[in-house]
Amino acid sequence: MITKLSHATIYVLNQDSAYDFYVNKLGFEVRTDARLGDSFRWLTVGPKDQPDVELILAAVEPGMMFDADTAAKLRMLIADGKLGFGVFNTHDCHATYEELKAKGVKFLQAPKEQPYALEAVFCDDSGNWFSLSQKYSDK
Repeated sequence: MITKLSHATIYVLNQDSAYDFYVNKLGFEVRTDARLGDSFRWLTVGPKDQPDVELILAAVEPGMMFDADTAAKLRMLIADGKLGFGVFNTHDCHATYEELKAKGVKFLQAPKEQPYALEAVFCDDSGNWFSLSQKYSDK
């Protein structure tokens, strides 16, 4: 029986740059940063208040998972901002929006009332976009 999701993959264009973005701008903590051989890096991060979830910041490169053509296509989709990878919750969308914006995070949408939550939309340094949401019950 499956009990929970522990890891989710976010494909990034550059792991060093993604490390800086997720740790220094979003405030996530590094869970694992290990090299396996000369070329593969296992890099995971996660929100400090959610220790049982790890986001794998996976480089999109030809090799184990992708041939050169597939890697190039995926890199193009990421860089063009065509992929969204999830929702990050906050207790105060407006304050978090202002904090992240001051750190240089690019927002595609300022906080806006939606039927499901107060939501802003931002993208990481690779081009992946995320919802930043405040549940109405958190108001």
